[in-house]
Formats: sequence, C-alpha cells, structure tokens
Amino acid sequence: MFRQVKRKTTGRRNFEDKKSSLATAEFTLPKLYSSRLSFYDLPPNQEITLEEFEKWAIDRLKILIEIESCVARSSSQKDVELALKPLLLKYMPLSPHGDEKTVMQERMKDYYSHFILRLVFCRTEELRKKFIKNETILFRIRYNSMQPKEQQEFIELNSYKLSWSYISREEKTELIDKLFAASCSMLKQHYASDGETNLTNDQVKQLMINKENFIKLPFEKLCQLVSSRSVYLQGGYAYLPTSLQSNLLVAEFQENLNDILIKTFQAIPRLEEDDRLLPLLNHLSRNFSNFQYETDINSELASDINALSITSKQIMAHYPLCATHLQRNLMATSHLKYLGRQQLGIFLKGIGLNVDEAVKFWAQQFTKNGNMTQETFNKNYKYNIRHQYGLEGARINYRPWDCATILSKPKPGPKEYHGCPYRDYSEPQLRSSLEEMGIKNQQDMNSIMDNVNNHDYTIACTKVFELTHQKEIMSAAKGQGNHPPQLEHINHPNLYFDRSRQLERSELKKDDAKED
Repeated sequence: MFRQVKRKTTGRRNFEDKKSSLATAEFTLPKLYSSRLSFYDLPPNQEITLEEFEKWAIDRLKILIEIESCVARSSSQKDVELALKPLLLKYMPLSPHGDEKTVMQERMKDYYSHFILRLVFCRTEELRKKFIKNETILFRIRYNSMQPKEQQEFIELNSYKLSWSYISREEKTELIDKLFAASCSMLKQHYASDGETNLTNDQVKQLMINKENFIKLPFEKLCQLVSSRSVYLQGGYAYLPTSLQSNLLVAEFQENLNDILIKTFQAIPRLEEDDRLLPLLNHLSRNFSNFQYETDINSELASDINALSITSKQIMAHYPLCATHLQRNLMATSHLKYLGRQQLGIFLKGIGLNVDEAVKFWAQQFTKNGNMTQETFNKNYKYNIRHQYGLEGARINYRPWDCATILSKPKPGPKEYHGCPYRDYSEPQLRSSLEEMGIKNQQDMNSIMDNVNNHDYTIACTKVFELTHQKEIMSAAKGQGNHPPQLEHINHPNLYFDRSRQLERSELKKDDAKED
C-alpha cells in the first residue's frame, strides 16, 4: 500500500485533502469512464495502492508483449485479434454493459494501466515507438470489436477532439447518389476483405443505404482520399463511410499518443525523488518481454512424470530446444556442469518431477557409465538437487528459469550445455536441429533465422512451437469454432512444455470421444 503517513513534497500530490480529492473524482469519473474505449487525454486523479499500480501495469504489459510477438511473427490482423481475445478476457476485460461497479473497476484498471506504462515507455525514442505501435494495435482491435452504435457514441463523445460529425439519415438519402459515385470502388474493396466478394454495384449501393453511415469532417483530414477522388466533397467537408473510419481514428490516436509521451518524458524529473514508484518503473522498463510464466504444476499433466519417463521420446517430444540440448548431452556424457544442472534441474522440477524421482534420475545418469560411484554422487551432488527443491540450506523454493534468466547467464564454455540454443548455436547447427524437429520449409527456416539474427530469440522459439504443432493447433481451432487455443508468446521453457502437452491431451480426448 502507499505509506500511511505521506510526506508533503514538491511534485507529489498529497492525498490528505480528502474533500478536494472526492470532489474532483465526482467531476471526472463519468468523463473518464463513460466509454470502454479512450484517447486517454485526461489524467486519472484517484488514489490507488502500490500493489494495484504494479499489477495493473504488468497485466497490460502482458497484452502488449503478445501484440509485439504477433507482429514480429507477421500475423494477420485477424490472427492477432484471435490470439489476444483470451488474454484480454483474462487480464484486461472491458464489458460494454453489466454491473456498474464491475464496469467502472474494469475501465479504471484500463485507464490507470495505460498511464502507468506511459511513465515506463516515455524514456527513450525506441521505447516510445514500441509503446505507440502496440497501443495503436490494441486501440484498433478494441474499436473493431465494438458495435456500430457504440462506435458512433465514442465518436460523438470525442467530437470536440476529432471535428467529426455523423450526417443525418435525411442528408444521407439526399446525397446517396453522390456518395455512391465517390466511394463505391473503395467500399467494394473493403467488403471484399471482409469476405463479401463479387458484389455488384447495385448490391454495394444497397449496403450503403442499409448498413453504412457517413461522417462529415474537414477535407484536409483526408488528403490522400481526396487526391484519389475516393470521397465526396461539399462545402469544404469530406464524407467518409463509417466502415472506413477506423484508419483515420487510429491515426488520430497515434498522433495524440506520440505528443503526450514526449510531454510525459519532460515531466519525468518530478518523479526522481519518489522512492516508491521509481523502482517499479525501472523494473517494468527493463523487463518488457520477460515476465515469468506462472509455473504451478498441473497435476494432470505431471501424473506420468518420473525418473524413467522423462528420458522417453514421448516426453522429450514436448521439450523446448534448450531442455532437449541439456538432457541429450547429460545422457551422452553422464555429466553436466553447475549452470547446466541448475537450468535442467529446475525445468524438470517445473514439469512435475518430484524430489525423490529427481535424485533417482540424476544418480542414474551420473553413475551409468561407471565413472562415478553412488557414494560419490550422494556426497557431491545429492545436496544440490535437494537444495533446488527448497529442502536444504536456506530452503528457497527455486522457480524454473524463464528465458530472460537463461539469456542473462554467461554463454556456455567448453563442455557446458546451458543457455539458449537460438543464441548459442552456430547457424548450421541451429538449422540442423530445426530440421530434426520437423521444420523443412525453407521460407519458415529463413524467417526463424531472421529472428535469431535480430536477437529476437523468444520470438524464434514461439515460431518453432507454432510450426511444430501446426496440426494440433488447427485441430484445437476446429474444436473451438475455428478459434485457436490460447497461444501466448513463449518466454519460458516450461510454458513451451505445458502448451505442447495440453495440445496433445486435447487430441487424445478427441480420439477417445470418436471411439466411444
């Protein structure tokens, strides 16, 4: 929580003036949260806890990370929307209707999280560009998910900023022939992209009459469309079909956010004295794509995990490349150095290998070639394994390393096998390993290598997962009404393993259902 006794300092808003704060809240709440979509042009002014400050920012950051990953994988707009849908419901739901308190809480979280991340991403030009790109995509997706009536309400709510206005039904009827002559070809292309192909001009006109509304705005806002004669002009105003207004709206949002981020950066020095917020902001800015997967062991997925099964092809088929590399070399050489033992040991712990089975597995691997006795193993290595499970020493329950932790470790030296193969393998070695995993298409291979060369190692790993699980993903999509399962950006080896096994279990259940 924010500290109970607050210092009165320059640049920090003091919350002791409860009467003033509440009066402001009563004035601004309806304005800020009257729509579930926002330009975020009015700063929020209510008191929140430090826990809310951090959690809300991290939840929004998870959404932006997934957008970043989808864009890097060249996903289509529709694929991005489908990938984000379950994440938005989980982390940032925005209900159009419902209980007033719930709706207000959801919109408040959305609003605050955006402003918190402004403080994180305003600090450099690179961070600003990244934030603007991902927030703009999020804005577009949310706008496209709204019903036409809700879109119109949003436009009218922000008419002071946009200089837009909807024309009346009477005006549209009066101008329909001119509107059709100007915008027919452009609308035909738009409808075709939505699946309505081979429409005749008469069908397009009927859609304009029955489905389309038009906004009227100063012609200089649509210079490109005016120059291509794609919109009707009259009295200095251009008439744009509402089906095509999202691009214009997104451009307004983008331009507005860019200006505000620069102003936010100029105001950052006022926070330098705040010992509560700066550590959180610095942590968030350094860890854009590195928030750890919550590795709570799934008892159903872990039921068959033991010292023998983890060396089988059936289980290792679900390993990411880093874990495969470690375990294969352990089995081949009967030894791993310290960082390798740590990385593989807590990965195996994360997939459900209990401490007794772990001791059995490591003892078997270290002693099988006769170079080490069981007594030597117990003396030199058993303590280390039990320590990983929090049963020795300081009794810390170590969590499996995420990709960021793995990449932060030193690169492997001679006879060391820890690390990330996407970073540490030579190109021929990586290509050979990917072919072994089933990636034969040269275009797919080159796309992965481009990510590796750009140091986007987790994006490369995510692509590999999608390519090697294509059949299962498509099958799961059919079972969900052609909506794919939740496929988050892979930033943790255990996330890779769990996703792979979940897809396999889903396939087995379908097969069992068919037999019944």
